[in-house]
Amino acid sequence: MGPENTTEVGTFTNGYMYMPIAKYVEKYGLNDFDSSFNAMYEITKRNTAEYAIRPYLEKYHEETLDILQQWLRDENSHIRRLVSEGTRPRLPWAKKIGALKGDFRNNLKLLEPLMNDPSKYVQKSVANHINDITKEDNELVFQWLQQLLDKQHPVNPWIMKHGLRTMIKNGTLPKDFCF
Repeated sequence: MGPENTTEVGTFTNGYMYMPIAKYVEKYGLNDFDSSFNAMYEITKRNTAEYAIRPYLEKYHEETLDILQQWLRDENSHIRRLVSEGTRPRLPWAKKIGALKGDFRNNLKLLEPLMNDPSKYVQKSVANHINDITKEDNELVFQWLQQLLDKQHPVNPWIMKHGLRTMIKNGTLPKDFCF
């Protein structure tokens, strides 16, 4: 398939030639779950499968989430980023998707292990995912972040601030919330 992308440069700069392969998996791979997930894994190490994974979330919700749970611990930052980016409710240029299992708490639970990810590439995706959820249920996001802070879960302050940027801009962030 070619060499892996060893940088954290965005997918529209490097590896764009893999986008048609991801589109093929998205459109024609739904009847072969295992092969399609193997392909998405390899594509993501070179470009991205953030669009391709979305139909699998609809058709094979539980199975897809099981794999994403494993990918949270992958050594490759592109794979960890896919966990966040592929499940974003408002991913630009993609079909909007609802909350995982009908509840945004499931999205936040999936993001929790990534809240202190060392990769800036992953951090940006996590923050954007959080920001997406603030547009649907900002109170839930605030409560979740407060719980993480209260239990001293490692949280990157940049992720938190960037994830709350819409609330900050709109003045809807509770006054007593500290970064």
